[in-house]
Amino acid sequence: MLVNVVEKNKKNIVVIEMENHKPLIFDTASALDLAMSLNYHYQTTDIILRKEAIINGFYDLSSGIAGEILQKYINYDIHLAIIGDFNEGSQALKDFIREANQGNNFYFVSTFEEAVDCLGK
Repeated sequence: MLVNVVEKNKKNIVVIEMENHKPLIFDTASALDLAMSLNYHYQTTDIILRKEAIINGFYDLSSGIAGEILQKYINYDIHLAIIGDFNEGSQALKDFIREANQGNNFYFVSTFEEAVDCLGK
């Protein structure tokens, strides 16, 4: 995992690039471990990662993984922007993404610039 930090509006935002194409987040525990580790090392709770960094089951809402992870992140005031193509998928996923993007904690975007803009508010 390669980690870079960008700054926008005096906020540090951690950008994670995967060295291989293996997911970094498999479940709630791994999601929380990643966020807490990044917070400890980089003093920020604003994270950008690519769609592929999260196990595919996250995007199947019936698995419950997305809801569990996002609830933990809300509890710990962690902000996450996920970059990827979200045009494919169920209507439920599209509705979930649309609703998440209207909030202040989670963003599903198509470009790095959009991710930085969302988290740098």
